[in-house]
Amino acid sequence: MCGIAGIVNSDRSEPVDSAAIHRMCQAIVHRGPDDEGILVKQNTGLGMRRLSIIDVAGGHQPVFNEDRSIWIVFNGEIYNFPALRPGLEAAGHRFSTRSDTEVIVHLYEEMGAACVEKLRGMFAFALYDERQRKLLIARDRLGKKPLHYAHAGGRLLFASEIKSILAVAPGLAELNRDALLEYLYFGYILEPHTAFKAIQKLPAGHLLEFSDDEVRIRQYWDLPEYSTHKPASEEECLEQLEARLAEAVKLRLISDVPLGALLSGGTDSSTVVALMARATARPVKTFSIGFRVADFNEADYARLVARRFGTEHHELILEPDVVGTVEKLTSSLEEPFGDSSMLPTYYISCLARQHVTVALSGDGGDEIFAGYDRYAVQSRRQIFQRVPGWAWKWYREHVFPRIPHGVYGRNLSYNVSLPWQERYVDEIGFLPAFERSTPLLSNEFRASVAGNGDPRNLMFYYLQNPRASDPLSKLLYLDTKTYLIGDILTKVDRMSMATSLEVRVPLLDHELVEWVTALEPEWKMRGRRQKYILRKLAERVGVPREVLDRPKQGFALPLVHWMRHELKDLIQSVLLDPKTIERGYFRRAAVAQLLDEHFRERRNHAGRIWRLLILELWHRNFLERLPAQASARECQPANSVRGGTA
Repeated sequence: MCGIAGIVNSDRSEPVDSAAIHRMCQAIVHRGPDDEGILVKQNTGLGMRRLSIIDVAGGHQPVFNEDRSIWIVFNGEIYNFPALRPGLEAAGHRFSTRSDTEVIVHLYEEMGAACVEKLRGMFAFALYDERQRKLLIARDRLGKKPLHYAHAGGRLLFASEIKSILAVAPGLAELNRDALLEYLYFGYILEPHTAFKAIQKLPAGHLLEFSDDEVRIRQYWDLPEYSTHKPASEEECLEQLEARLAEAVKLRLISDVPLGALLSGGTDSSTVVALMARATARPVKTFSIGFRVADFNEADYARLVARRFGTEHHELILEPDVVGTVEKLTSSLEEPFGDSSMLPTYYISCLARQHVTVALSGDGGDEIFAGYDRYAVQSRRQIFQRVPGWAWKWYREHVFPRIPHGVYGRNLSYNVSLPWQERYVDEIGFLPAFERSTPLLSNEFRASVAGNGDPRNLMFYYLQNPRASDPLSKLLYLDTKTYLIGDILTKVDRMSMATSLEVRVPLLDHELVEWVTALEPEWKMRGRRQKYILRKLAERVGVPREVLDRPKQGFALPLVHWMRHELKDLIQSVLLDPKTIERGYFRRAAVAQLLDEHFRERRNHAGRIWRLLILELWHRNFLERLPAQASARECQPANSVRGGTA
């Protein structure tokens, strides 16, 4: 696991400064504390920070082909590299390392950019082809590893994290207000946008080629068509799922360093641990955290699973310094990120990193097996479709505005009056419901984003995708393309890499995902039974019944409690500070009402307040601390090298 960064100038006579590449790498040293590799040659510079996992001694990057005309820096793991290597050797390629990185170089020599289609794993890489004077950057199918780029001033800059780009090009830090509105709606910024106008995320399942100052982006993978496969029986379905998931887990056990599992005590992570225990001779190292607040403490369930499968279990019951942690994390976040479960993800990553370098997790199960409660809620609300659309429209226009603010069920009545696609997007948005009662956004901010499109448009686009026909499959497609990539996997990557821990997600093995996607919806949600076939598999492999029968909890934390106690002073001092209001995002009266209703326990606004708090702390702790000036164009002799030879 690594962090990568680089610069390619279109003008071959303009050399890249090796010191600039070093600064880019230093900004992401947490992603790779073990090693730094930099190669600068004429107009091109590639750099990486390495967390050594496979071929610890010999896997130094950049990695080259035989005549050093192709170089690569790579972040991730290719799990099928042992299967790919013999064919490449038979074709005459000579390997100088045992690493998975070198497989990509030789595969590119055989297939060009199409080499990405053969890779099974999580990855973001940058490969420079000196003969063709072309840079190829690519990101894995489901976006497990991040990759950002900026095309400006006749050059392309790329990096695993935005902060690397800003370290050498702070002039690109112009805010993207449309993206910030997306954040306020959904709690994260949808790809390809970032919080900065000039910087983009390379979308999952896409590759980018850069040559002659031209950027060409294309998609190489998408989810297959939903609901095309119907197993002959439940037993057949279970056997196929067990075999595929067991293989995905086994592939992710390849490591030259200590490995374990993050165990929440839920169905997904418990099933992964069960299959790990079956595949290894030694006890699996498992890690879980809990909180003193009983409603948010899953440690008892994790302990049950650990005992059932004989793991070497490590547990930490937290009484964390919440204020200190929030301040610390917002100083490293490169764009606002509103999922409060980033805190427990960070805490458990800290615990695991004390014992292992790699950990498997159960992330992804909810999006591919229909695990979120909102899917069942939407199914139940389909009954409201029986009311004619014109009647609901008349209700929204003439009745709803007359209902006094604060009346119980007011927002629910508006939500159920919408067509089902709009209803779902309205439900997952954090801003619209409050705006209907008390407009929160300032007139200034509204004017700055007026005419730039509704932030919900991309959601509606995905809901109309023809790959899914039934409502549940449409919702799964939407959430996989947006929430999974933009929230869940972003959270896991940023919080784990902040502690230099690599997290692998077997439930998101792309071959497994393709198979699950093709299953008919009844195998995912049957009546009100969510994740139907995965729960059956969990039972089959021995996950305790107490774990399977408990209500879904998620990786939650006592946010409401903290906001009314430990975080209360910080919230009030920050959100009502004139400095915050002067940024021009919010109306002070609306913010004051939001806080008043929450602290007097008239409403639970914890999610909205959290997002406002993170936005302002991001401004203070990250944005305002960016270097005022830096240059990526300071001249040094071409062909300079750090940590390797050209």
